[in-house]
Amino acid sequence: MGIHYDYKSTRGMKAMEKQAKRLRKLAEKKAKREAKSGVKKNVENESNKVLDTSKPITLDFLTNPDKK
Repeated sequence: MGIHYDYKSTRGMKAMEKQAKRLRKLAEKKAKREAKSGVKKNVENESNKVLDTSKPITLDFLTNPDKK
């Protein structure tokens, strides 16, 4: 009889713990997914930069690392 009494008395607490665990896992997955897509977006933005065709390409432009 002790097992059944214990089950009913802790059922609500166990349900809340399961829900909290589920929400924590979902939040971790969402953060991981956003971090992964954020890195992808930064790489795509870097590759989509187009040079201005009206300006000539000079050696200084190609070799100067400080210039963006």
